[in-house]
Amino acid sequence: MTIQLPKAIQTYFEADRTGSPDAVAAAFVESGVVKDKGKTYRGRGAIREWMVEAGQLYTYTVEPFFMGIEGGKTQVTAHVAGTFPGSPIDLRFLFVLADDKVAELEVTV
Repeated sequence: MTIQLPKAIQTYFEADRTGSPDAVAAAFVESGVVKDKGKTYRGRGAIREWMVEAGQLYTYTVEPFFMGIEGGKTQVTAHVAGTFPGSPIDLRFLFVLADDKVAELEVTV
């Protein structure tokens, strides 16, 4: 099933697919925030380091299959498979968007 994602979210997932930490960080506003695995990353530099760490630890694919609105945030549920414990799993990506960029992202189960 193909879903139509907002441009900023599509840009994020395309950047993630390339494995480029710089491209992922560029998908965010300068003061962007990511919450993942109990940690918070603030600013493009920290977001870039989050992606560097993830890329060193695991290889994975992400296939979005659902999109909705939850509490004013855009929720995308995606099937994630790779070399990490518990793979495969469906994860929820909660986005707050600003000016065709991602302002906040929270990754949850």
